[in-house]
Amino acid sequence: MTKRIAAIVPAFNEEEAIASVVNDINAMGKAEGLAIDVVVVNDCSKDNTSKVIAGLQCIALNLPINLGIGGAVQTGFKYALKNGYDYAIQVDGDGQHPASEIPKIVNAAFNGGYDVVIGSRFISNEGFQSSTIRRVGINYFKWLNRLLLGIVVHDSTSGFRLVNKDVLKVVSDYYPDEYPEPEAIVVYSLKKFKVGEVAVSMKERQGGVSSIGRFASVYYMFKVTLAIVFTFTRMKFRK
Repeated sequence: MTKRIAAIVPAFNEEEAIASVVNDINAMGKAEGLAIDVVVVNDCSKDNTSKVIAGLQCIALNLPINLGIGGAVQTGFKYALKNGYDYAIQVDGDGQHPASEIPKIVNAAFNGGYDVVIGSRFISNEGFQSSTIRRVGINYFKWLNRLLLGIVVHDSTSGFRLVNKDVLKVVSDYYPDEYPEPEAIVVYSLKKFKVGEVAVSMKERQGGVSSIGRFASVYYMFKVTLAIVFTFTRMKFRK
């Protein structure tokens, strides 16, 4: 039976890049024979994102208020679960995640028995590697995951990741909101889901502005550390 995949694309002010992202995913799906539908979650953008996606081959979900990255992604997860998709893969709306890399992630889920597959920039170190301070933060989260969870994740902040239907049931009920990617790994691990990584090549963003500025990186690390420890404590020791 053909596995149905929802490509969840959260978008906030991504009018410059979103058309290429959607068109590239559709072209890749056709070339690879994947049953993949693009679901763009427009997080109450202030630019012309809603008008752009209205003319694309995608399912457009326009949020009436801004929910942030976690809320936008969870909206896509809820849609995927409700509509019977077998997998959902998150793809950034700014063009950083090449559609040509999606088959690597999908094949790891199909053939590797993983519940969650994360596309990592830091296994083969190809493509855009992010700033030095961001890499320091990512290595720190790698250490923190090993300390708390006993697992190694090379690219905890990567939003290029796929989950299966069992995981969809969990994240549709609870998904971290502000900076969800590192915190979600705690949820997956403590729920005993099998998490894997594959090497992918990423690009610099093709439009829009990052939600994490250079000078906010230290604050980001501090804030996410608190969120990770809180989630770990709440889930690990609750009665």
